Amino acid sequence: MDDSDDPVMSTRHRILVAAATMLGEDASARLSVRAVAARAGVSTGSLRYHFPTQRVLQDAVLAGIYDMVASGDAIHDRSVPPRDRLVACLRELIAPAGVGQEARAAFGNVYEGFIAPEPTEEIKAVYLGMEREGRRRTEHWLAVLVDEGVLAAGDNARRARFLMTVLNGLSLERALPAEDSLLAAETNTLYLAVDAVLDAGFQ
Repeated sequence: MDDSDDPVMSTRHRILVAAATMLGEDASARLSVRAVAARAGVSTGSLRYHFPTQRVLQDAVLAGIYDMVASGDAIHDRSVPPRDRLVACLRELIAPAGVGQEARAAFGNVYEGFIAPEPTEEIKAVYLGMEREGRRRTEHWLAVLVDEGVLAAGDNARRARFLMTVLNGLSLERALPAEDSLLAAETNTLYLAVDAVLDAGFQ
């Protein structure tokens, strides 16, 4: 049974499950109020009550997905060196892209959803919501390392943007033909990026 049909769940939770399911089926899906309400089996008024704007809904859904898929628990394991912990967390953010055929399909969805069409306000809102959530997670991990004293205090927003740019490139690379071991090349790139951020000069 689809969780969105469970009468025990709260309306808010049913809406979140329906929207997350839609994104799971198509990462570039636009979470329109009508489509999500229909999928959740609630009225548009009820959806608007819990999520007054599309952005509020989108941010809540993406936060839930990242909290579930990219828990970031590795960042708190002090038995592991800080650079290894940060690499592990960043790898969680690109894991959903898959590799090979799965990565090609994911990039195809991104292209069809965000690159090929005219950038309407709705398209921009969906894409920026995903970017915002990825940066939020990354800034959190960096803040943990600052609190530990292993990363100098600095502009974590700037650092996170740099790391997200690297992750975007790696996600695309997963969809393209590779001459060498993709995992080895990706790991090397992640460590180079993390070392750059952990360097005292990158503030």
